[in-house]
Amino acid sequence: MSEVPEHMIVIGDRVLIRPDDETKTHSGLYLPQGTGESADVRSGRVISRGPGVALPSPEPDDHEPWKESSRRDPRYLPMQVEVGDYALFYKKAAIEVRYEGETFLVVPQSAVLVVVRDPPVS
Repeated sequence: MSEVPEHMIVIGDRVLIRPDDETKTHSGLYLPQGTGESADVRSGRVISRGPGVALPSPEPDDHEPWKESSRRDPRYLPMQVEVGDYALFYKKAAIEVRYEGETFLVVPQSAVLVVVRDPPVS
């Protein structure tokens, strides 16, 4: 499995997914891509993710606009999806992107239905 392209940066609450090339049936047969197109759900491996949904800055304690405000780091609502997860997501929410001859899917985190996470290695 190749790594994330160097210059691709995922923004916001989006997830970059490398889609499965084949579809596995319940009986264990692998079907080529396109045969299961009527399904509403697709799957693939999460290879990158954005920082999450940006949260507004908290109100300062004093309301004196002429004072210099201390610059704060942006805050984000954390993402539940992690790099390496196997994700099932709504097919209609995915945007297909071709970059350097490879196909990726950009999916909002809200369209991800389920993730399968490998247990941590101890």
